Amino acid sequence: MRLFPVVRTVIAVCLALTLSACAAGSTATRVGRIAGADAVVVATFGAPASLDFTRSAGAAIPGALMKNVYEGLVQIDDNGTIQPMLASSWERSEDGLEYVFHLREGVRFSNGAPFNAESAKFSIDRVNSDAWTNGLKSQMKVVSQTTVMDDHTLKVTLSRPSNQWLWAMGTLVGAMMSPTGVSDLAQRPVGTGPYEVEQWAVGQSLSFKARSDYWGTQPANSTAAIRYFADAVGATNALQSGDVDMVWAMQSPELIDVLRARGEYQVKVGTTNGEVLLSMNNARAPFNDIRVRQAVMHAIDRQAVIDTAWDGYGQDTGGVPVPPSDPWFAESTQYPYDPQRARDLLHEAGVNESNNKIVISVPSLPYAAAISELVVSQLREVGLDASIESTEFPAVWLAKVLKGHDYDMSLIAHVEARDLTTLFGPDYYLGYHNPTTAELFAKADAGSPEEFNRYMGEAVDQIMNDAAADTLFNFPNIVVADSHVTGIQPDVRTEGLELARLGKRP
Repeated sequence: MRLFPVVRTVIAVCLALTLSACAAGSTATRVGRIAGADAVVVATFGAPASLDFTRSAGAAIPGALMKNVYEGLVQIDDNGTIQPMLASSWERSEDGLEYVFHLREGVRFSNGAPFNAESAKFSIDRVNSDAWTNGLKSQMKVVSQTTVMDDHTLKVTLSRPSNQWLWAMGTLVGAMMSPTGVSDLAQRPVGTGPYEVEQWAVGQSLSFKARSDYWGTQPANSTAAIRYFADAVGATNALQSGDVDMVWAMQSPELIDVLRARGEYQVKVGTTNGEVLLSMNNARAPFNDIRVRQAVMHAIDRQAVIDTAWDGYGQDTGGVPVPPSDPWFAESTQYPYDPQRARDLLHEAGVNESNNKIVISVPSLPYAAAISELVVSQLREVGLDASIESTEFPAVWLAKVLKGHDYDMSLIAHVEARDLTTLFGPDYYLGYHNPTTAELFAKADAGSPEEFNRYMGEAVDQIMNDAAADTLFNFPNIVVADSHVTGIQPDVRTEGLELARLGKRP
C-alpha cells in the first residue's frame, strides 16, 4: 500500500556549510532555495522518515527514489504498458512458468558495482527473504527459483503462471539493488538510476546529483531536489518566492485560481492510481453486516465530496475501487446518493440509537481532514452517529489501523498501482474476505491476458456487490509550475516522480 502522508516540517539551518557539503542523511538544510538556480526543485508533501522502502510502507520513499535512484528490469510507460528497462528483452515460456531476461551490458550502480545477472538474482531473491518486511513483497511470492545463465542472462521460474508478476517487476518490488549497496538503505540508497542522493535533510528535502556514468539518456537537469511541505500554503509561497520551481500533487486546489490569475504559472491535471477510500472494518460490527455497508455507500454524496473538499477536481467512479486507467475499470451506478435508501437499510440491519455510534480514524493529512467533516455530516443525516478521531500519520495510523485493524472506519488515498488484490485480500486491514473474490483473483492471474481482464472485472463486480469499501473519488494529480519548467507529465501510472524529464527554459 502506498499513501499520501504529511509530516510536520522542522526547519534547521546547515550553518556555515554549502548544500554539497552537507552529508547524505544529515538532518539539516538551508532556509529558502536549497539548490542552484539551474536545478529543478519540486515541492510536494509527505517527507519520508527513512529511505528504505524494503522495510517501510508508504508512498514517500518510492515516490522519491523509483525512476531516479532505482530502476527495474522492466518499466511501466505512460500508457500503462510494460517496456524494457535494465532488461533489453525477455522471453516467456509457453506454459508461463519461465522468463528469460537479457540484461543490458555496461550498466553500473552508483557505488561503481556492476549490474549483471548476479545482482538481478540477488535483488529478486532478497524480496523473498527476511530482509524485506514491506507487505508488497507478497507480489514476489510466485517466484520459485532464479538462475544465472551467464553474466547478462537471468532465468526466473514461477511456481504458477502469473499475469501480475511481470507488472509488479516494474514497481518498487522489482527495484534492482547491488549486494554491496544494501548495508545502509535507510540513509544511502544505491541504484542504477540517473541520479544519486547528494543530500538528505530528514523531514525536509532530498537533493539529487545526475550521474555522469549513467547508462541511459542523461537527465534534462544536472541537479534536482524534492522539498517537503506540511501544507499547500507553504508550498505555494515557496513557488511564488522562487524557492521551488514546481508543486507536485497540490493538496489545496482552491489555491490554483490565485496562481492562474498571476499568469506566471502552468497548471496540469493528471490521473493517478489513487483511490480515496472510505474504509469500513468488514470484520467489526456494525460493518460486518452488508446492509450497513450498503447504507454507507448510499449515504455519501461523492460528487459533493469532490466539489466541497477538493474544489471539483477528481473523478467520481461510482465507488469503484480501481482507477480509470486500469483495463478492467467500468464506472458503476450501483450505489447512487440516496439517503432514504440508506436509512431503510440501517433500519433493516437493526441499527438504532443504542448501537449507532461509530468512530472514523482520520489520518492527520490535509485532504483527509477536509473530506472527513462532510462525510461525518452525511452519515449523521441517515442515522449513524459518527465522530472523528484524529490519528497521527504515519506512525499511529499505520500501527492502529493498517497493522492493528483496530478501527471502525477510516479514510485514506491508496495509490499503489493495480492494488486490488492487496486491498481486498483476506489479511488486509479492510477485514474483507470472500472466497468467490479470491477465486476470481486466482483465475485472473493464471489465465490468458484476455481472461486476466475479464476475471479482474468480475472481481470488481463482486467487491461492489459486497459493498466492501467506498471509493469517494479518483485522486487527481495537480501540478503547478513556473512557466519555464519543461517535461512535466502529470499522469501517474506507478510510483516515482521522474525528475530526469524536468528541465528549465532560459
